[in-house]
Amino acid sequence: MESIPPWILARYRDLEGRPHAPHGGGLINRTFLVEGRAGKVIVQRLHPVFAGVVNEDIDAVTAHLARKGLVTPRPLRTGDGALWVDDEEGRPWRALSFVEGQSHDRVSGPSFAREAGRMVARFHAAVADLVHDYRHVRAGVHDTKKHLATLEAALDAHAGHRLFGEVEPLARRLLAEAARLPDLSKLPLRHVHGDLKISNLMFQGEQAVCLVDLDTLGQMIWPFEMGDALRSWCNPAGENVDLVAIDADTFGAALAGYGEIARGSGLVSAEEAGAIVSGLATICLELSARFLADALREVYFGFDARRFPARGEHNLVRGKGQLALFDSVQAQRTGLEHAAQIALG
Repeated sequence: MESIPPWILARYRDLEGRPHAPHGGGLINRTFLVEGRAGKVIVQRLHPVFAGVVNEDIDAVTAHLARKGLVTPRPLRTGDGALWVDDEEGRPWRALSFVEGQSHDRVSGPSFAREAGRMVARFHAAVADLVHDYRHVRAGVHDTKKHLATLEAALDAHAGHRLFGEVEPLARRLLAEAARLPDLSKLPLRHVHGDLKISNLMFQGEQAVCLVDLDTLGQMIWPFEMGDALRSWCNPAGENVDLVAIDADTFGAALAGYGEIARGSGLVSAEEAGAIVSGLATICLELSARFLADALREVYFGFDARRFPARGEHNLVRGKGQLALFDSVQAQRTGLEHAAQIALG
């Protein structure tokens, strides 16, 4: 069984020599639950994509959240005051306070989505006045033009690929659709969580209590932050099938919950609220472009070897699914925009 190196635990006075075990189902960081002398603690070895300085961002943001009265995991310092410990490979380890609760892999219905929307709005309201320059900045996050260019380059470079005949017509349609989307780049950047899949919200019973997995904190336009959340929450079929659709009831409930907190507060401008469906559509196309590019390049996304012969076949299905999700958004655009106006207006 995997374990934490004893010398890492020894850097934390409350954790030295304490029992621990792997915890949760996250695919990025290696996570352990440690029975500390004063209570449970989460200890993680970070994925190489995250530098140790990301913990400085988490410390600043969670301190701000705590001052506003929100529940949040907090980074714990070592005996000598450090926010993380580098191991022999230069990989950072950190300790976080433990928040009791459960995470979920899917949104079970509109009432669940409404509560998730409330929680995200409370988070956004709390960080709206935060003043912080992020030390760890993820390059290219939701840089739609970059992802579209990567897809075009993949088409040029992999014309002989076994899946090219299936990928190419989908990619050409995607690129044509993307050219018709409005440019949202002039909207203001706001402090965001950055990865609002439902498993990054902690619940106690039916009540959402906090956001977790805070390595993606940063600044982003609001329609991309919420568009990515709604893309995940409102697609009950998930990312690994090619026939998917947006659930309009879940969409409306999630934004209604958000609006209960945000409406009338100035948290979201009328222009931002009016762009939410375009943000959602853009995120669907962006992710489809990434999957279709990797169906040809076969270098990035993992795949399920039990269901697919190789990475390319799995990513082709994923790419078809996100393109179908985009089509569903466009087909329901009028109703979705009306629901957003009622919820946020």
